[in-house]
Amino acid sequence: MSDWIVVVDDEPFSLTNAKNLLRAHGMRVSCLRSGEELLEFMAGHTPDLILLDILMPGMDGFETYRTLRRFEHEKGLKQLPVIFLTGEDNNETERRGLKAGASDYIHKPFDEDILINRIRNTIENSKTIENLTEEASVDKLTGFLNKASGTEKVTKLCRKSAGALMILDLDNFKLVNDIYGHDMGDRVLEAFADVIRQNTRSGDIVCRIGGDEFMTYFADMTEEEPIASLTRRLNKQFRDESDRLLGKEHGVPLGISVGVAISTVDTDDYQILFKYADSALYEVKLNGKHDYHIYSPDTTDTGMADNDLEHELERVVQIMTERSDGKGAMVLGQEAFSWSYRFVERFLTRYGGTATRVLFSVTSDERGVIFSEMVSEFGNTLRTTLRKPDMVMRWQKNQFFVILPQLNERDTDKVIDRIMKAWDMTGFSDRVRIEYAVSFIRKDRYEPNK
Repeated sequence: MSDWIVVVDDEPFSLTNAKNLLRAHGMRVSCLRSGEELLEFMAGHTPDLILLDILMPGMDGFETYRTLRRFEHEKGLKQLPVIFLTGEDNNETERRGLKAGASDYIHKPFDEDILINRIRNTIENSKTIENLTEEASVDKLTGFLNKASGTEKVTKLCRKSAGALMILDLDNFKLVNDIYGHDMGDRVLEAFADVIRQNTRSGDIVCRIGGDEFMTYFADMTEEEPIASLTRRLNKQFRDESDRLLGKEHGVPLGISVGVAISTVDTDDYQILFKYADSALYEVKLNGKHDYHIYSPDTTDTGMADNDLEHELERVVQIMTERSDGKGAMVLGQEAFSWSYRFVERFLTRYGGTATRVLFSVTSDERGVIFSEMVSEFGNTLRTTLRKPDMVMRWQKNQFFVILPQLNERDTDKVIDRIMKAWDMTGFSDRVRIEYAVSFIRKDRYEPNK
């Protein structure tokens, strides 16, 4: 598509000359006679570059430029490149134009080569800067705005339009990374991003504010029914995509919890709205997840009295224990597993007892995605077969390290036998070889007086 140039000049001869030169080089040209005409024109058009004469009656070029920049800022538009035009041979005027922020400065009458080359260079530089700016403001995995850019846009939009600020948190997503690995976790996040895109409009804002936490702003959405409908739709579509990627029997209770704050004329401050939405999100987490909650002072806790620590303790415990994840062993990432392992050793050193360490290795003649799925299935078998105090970490792509606290040597064989019987039930046991190595931690109770 050809570049679109707007020429603003009160001299008919200059307009005609510029139009003929630019069109001869395949450019699209719009000619305007004043700064007022340009501002009216810009309300509904987005050209690639503006050639703006400085010496015009009424609004001169400098005043027109300043008004244009205010208009772009107020509307949240990108700044279009502007090249000043003048028939004067005056260095001070040129310095003033460049200091104002113009991209370049061209003297009349035009030199054809200079005019065309400067226009093309300016447009190319503008697009390069725009691309670099976009890259710096976009989360590469999901394609959404990052936290800084999203916050900036939401801050502006909630002051202009009532709507719903939402914080979306992926329930139990950490289990995907722990059981299936970070590559699969990224694929699940990408699938979630596609679900969001299918359910948002061009004017809505979506940004990634954390690992599995997102923020959206839906302008003009202030009623509960569309919020409820959107939440149901997002959860269903996300579960369908998760089943497609992980298999229908993956067992991870994935879903989306949504905290909502409604922006109104009285409440249009981003910081306050975000705090309200975050508080509403906690209410969802405390009451089963996979749902939404709209902030209301009457139904949502936003703080606590100085003497209400017992209530806050209960609230923290509920959140940390993740009630819907209560079955099976704890599946931890390497850092969390390392801290937990050291805690078990210190506990046994102080109070005495035993613990069992097991390293499982999964091998097969299968390769690629099929083998990866079978390894993940074995990890899921460990999680569902072992006890709540037991801990599982995926050490290598095909290895799992397991800590079984307070388990003696006599009972270790029984636990491993239970794991292997559960594995036989999956139907993969004839295609996969499971090997393991076992060691023990044995500590006598610490007696400080001895």
